[in-house]
Amino acid sequence: MLKEVQENMERHNKNLSSYACKDEEAIRFQEEKNDIRTPYFRDIDRILYTYAYIRYMDKTQVFTRAENDHITKRSMHVQYVSKIARTIGRALGLNEDLIEAASLGHDIGHVPFGHFGESVLSKISQSVGEGYFNHNVESVRQLMYIENHGDGENLTLQVLDAILCHNGELPLGLYQPKEKTKEKFLQEYQDTYTKKDGVSKLIPMTLEGCVVRISDIIAYLGKDIDDACMLGIISKEEIPNKIKETLGTRNRDIVNTIVLDIIKNSIGKPYIKMSEEVYQAIVELKKFNYLHIYDKSLSEEQKEKVKEMFKTLFTENLENIKKNRKNTKIYTHFLNFKNEKYQSTTSDERKVIDFIAGMTDEYFINCYKEIKNENLGYTKGR
Repeated sequence: MLKEVQENMERHNKNLSSYACKDEEAIRFQEEKNDIRTPYFRDIDRILYTYAYIRYMDKTQVFTRAENDHITKRSMHVQYVSKIARTIGRALGLNEDLIEAASLGHDIGHVPFGHFGESVLSKISQSVGEGYFNHNVESVRQLMYIENHGDGENLTLQVLDAILCHNGELPLGLYQPKEKTKEKFLQEYQDTYTKKDGVSKLIPMTLEGCVVRISDIIAYLGKDIDDACMLGIISKEEIPNKIKETLGTRNRDIVNTIVLDIIKNSIGKPYIKMSEEVYQAIVELKKFNYLHIYDKSLSEEQKEKVKEMFKTLFTENLENIKKNRKNTKIYTHFLNFKNEKYQSTTSDERKVIDFIAGMTDEYFINCYKEIKNENLGYTKGR
């Protein structure tokens, strides 16, 4: 019976493209015994059960604390990425398990208040000698060095690499995988902290990783427009005609157009490619979204407040560690659950950055309010 189960679990390998990443190619940093699950399928389970994955539910996608229950949050965004990427992957004969694992884990390192919060935390990180902060890098850090009490989840190299290289802020007309070893991956990971353009030069090692990267863009471009229209921030009439003619105006049309274009131009190829017309429309739509949506998602007054909140939380929590205040949240909700390896190899500044990066928006706001009220005694669970 066990042999039949194993064959069922591995059956998809028989239909994969010659360019797909096969299950047998999976690499882990620590060797371990297999069970009935294939390696990337197992990674999906491990990601789903992390605390960081659970916290997706209250993390901002674009609009923070919008008074509308239908506005996208980070938890839905990663599901959209997963579905879009698996659609492209199945059409191209790629490994859907690898795609799903990377899709579900790609934004685990996102901080409160979305990309603006990320930029604020990066400046703080640089000011204390901890280098640049990027959410895709923190996603890898969460899964390798923070989850499971500091031991990490021992995910496959291919999944971790796809997460590291997913940056959906950087669209390309063609995505071609680059071969890597464990050592090369770790070097790229380390370089992101010290090289300003380190993240922008990352290329996935698998076609599956390339699919996740472009699917991240596809998942947010049209959906953010729908959300912005729902909130009255823009109207679809404002979208330039050339973009509307190429991609459409509704999220469903934008997604469908780009997905079909990618499949048409990538089937049977060792790369992921779009037509020049669709690629240029994506570039222009992204510019439009930044100008009319992302740059306006927070007012200047709100941005200054968010900066002050991040600075306050960082300063207060660093002082809590320096003064060994064991009754504060950074201990009772975070450090007390980390092993000796994490405690001894992580700087105090990095501990605070990890703590803040893992916060949901509401938890972040509540921590700030408690500090301002000088109520530093905590008893409730996180």
